[in-house]
Amino acid sequence: MADVVLAEGYRPPPTVQGTWFAWLRDNLFSTWINTLLTFGALYIVYFAVSGVWAWGITNAVWEAENRRVCFDILAERAQEQGVDELTGACWAGVISWFDSFIVGRYPRGEMWRINLGGLLLVVWMVPIWLPGVRDKIYVGFSTVFLYPFLGFYLFAGGEKGLFLQVMMSLAIVVLIGNTLNGYHGVRTGRSLPAVVIAGLGMKASSDKKQRNTLLAIFAAAFALAFWAQMDWALVSVEWNLWGGLFLTLVISGIGIAFALPGGIVLAMGRRSQLPVIRILCTGFIEVFRSVPLITILFMATTMFPLFLPEGFTLNKLVQVIVAVCLFNACYMAEVVRAGLQAIPRGQYEAAMAMGLGYWKMMGLIIMPQALKFMIPNIVGNFIGLLKDTTLVSIIGLFDILNMLKAVSQDVPWRGLHKEPLVVGAALFFIICFAMSKYSRHLEETLGGGTQR
Repeated sequence: MADVVLAEGYRPPPTVQGTWFAWLRDNLFSTWINTLLTFGALYIVYFAVSGVWAWGITNAVWEAENRRVCFDILAERAQEQGVDELTGACWAGVISWFDSFIVGRYPRGEMWRINLGGLLLVVWMVPIWLPGVRDKIYVGFSTVFLYPFLGFYLFAGGEKGLFLQVMMSLAIVVLIGNTLNGYHGVRTGRSLPAVVIAGLGMKASSDKKQRNTLLAIFAAAFALAFWAQMDWALVSVEWNLWGGLFLTLVISGIGIAFALPGGIVLAMGRRSQLPVIRILCTGFIEVFRSVPLITILFMATTMFPLFLPEGFTLNKLVQVIVAVCLFNACYMAEVVRAGLQAIPRGQYEAAMAMGLGYWKMMGLIIMPQALKFMIPNIVGNFIGLLKDTTLVSIIGLFDILNMLKAVSQDVPWRGLHKEPLVVGAALFFIICFAMSKYSRHLEETLGGGTQR
């Protein structure tokens, strides 16, 4: 039925049902060729999904003592259904090994430390996503530069030197401060320092007096945290027991945290007006970008010790983390450089006309715009870094890929290959898809990718 014209030049908007029918007609059934292709694609999807569903759900075995029992159960089902053979997934082996997929050979009695470390990281970063919270950039910087010390001791344990005790105390104080700042930001819209100053009745005091008061409170909190954790000791867990998804996230997390700031520094150095800095940064970037990551990993485990002072050693995990950080910082440098070159020259001239120096111009005007435009590329590099960490399995680290392979070497589950790899693929998909969706959210929130 034709639309009713209510006024000249006006037609009522189409209904939801009409919109869907129009979309289906225009995109899937517009011609007879498109109609055939649509039905052919639907048949392929049905064939694939039905096969996977039958293998992974309908015929799957969820409880069994070993793989031989899985075969026996499937044979009994085939006999009951009157078929010659029945194929199905043996998820019992995956369930038996699932803890190993997550933490590798980490002592099961100490897994609470990994759980606590993950919980503290979430609590630390929650204020970034809460509305009304002030100074979110400091929350991000503190997460990158302070959380690793607290997380490292939770995961590794052992004896604490003076430097580690100081950094852990700073991390504890900043974590508490970030949490309180987030609470007051959501509740009142004010920052924690403003709440403290108002609570002490010092609103009318000079800025210098307010600053000194806040520093004194911070120093007292630091001294209390240092005294509280001074006698706190955890059982040492050797790095070669770390593994599974936990190890993958540790390596990729540190790599991601270092890649962006390292890439910014290298990109700015490559565009520097000083020839020495520009040549050094350009050479460093090109060398690392011209060599595969697996070669960098082998070089890190064999060549790094030659450049260290005599008697100073780094374990293989630290060497791998350093190699991953440097490699991805060089790739990120090119992404940042592309963003800087995309900024119109007028932005630089306007910043200089306002009397801003180089660092203020880059920090307040140029770099925020460049990073906003490069969000898809930056997150794409992060996703690639997460997946590239599986290469560490080649040099003997028991990351999630090595743990997925180890199931088939276990005597009760010998030959179990497909099910663990399906689980690993699902875990990577969930993490990468979440990063991709958050990237899209940032683009929409910050306006990145819009036409200028």
